[in-house]
Amino acid sequence: MNENKKWYAVYTRRRWEKKVAEILTRQKIENYCPLNKVVHQWSDRKKVIHEPLFTSYVFVRIPDSRITSVKQMHGVINMVYWLGKPAVIRDSEIETIKAFLSNHINVKLEKTPINVNDRIKIIGGPLREREGQILAIKNRTARVVLPSLGYMMLAEVEITNIKVMQPVIPNEIRMNYPLYAAQ
Repeated sequence: MNENKKWYAVYTRRRWEKKVAEILTRQKIENYCPLNKVVHQWSDRKKVIHEPLFTSYVFVRIPDSRITSVKQMHGVINMVYWLGKPAVIRDSEIETIKAFLSNHINVKLEKTPINVNDRIKIIGGPLREREGQILAIKNRTARVVLPSLGYMMLAEVEITNIKVMQPVIPNEIRMNYPLYAAQ
């Protein structure tokens, strides 16, 4: 009975990511707890510490039939759900996280209220009440394309002056991306 395995996000107790990964490994369940290499400076030395990149998340690669048993493991609170079902994470996303962490240290995650391609309305500043589409996000500003007179006007707008009118989330991300499912 060879079941198809998929990656899922498991929500863990606070600061239990490594412990849950260890429990899953002992149970011979394939898992991935992305660890960020962070340099800590003390007065007498520097040390690289491995901290979980995603707080309270561990990824597991299991067949659907094992979901219930994983949810019942010590330290696991629940699976991350999207549209009433456990959120499936694509293999390529896990591989991207692994590759990124193997090449970088002190990685930081940021949640953003806007995404590239979102349809937006500017709610403050000189372009107030204009509508457009997000092209890029940089620090606290977004590059917005504003269609006007058949030309494309580009403007950098403070994120605080933007209201998302229609988020553009590709269907594959909507179904498989854990950060959307956790909200």
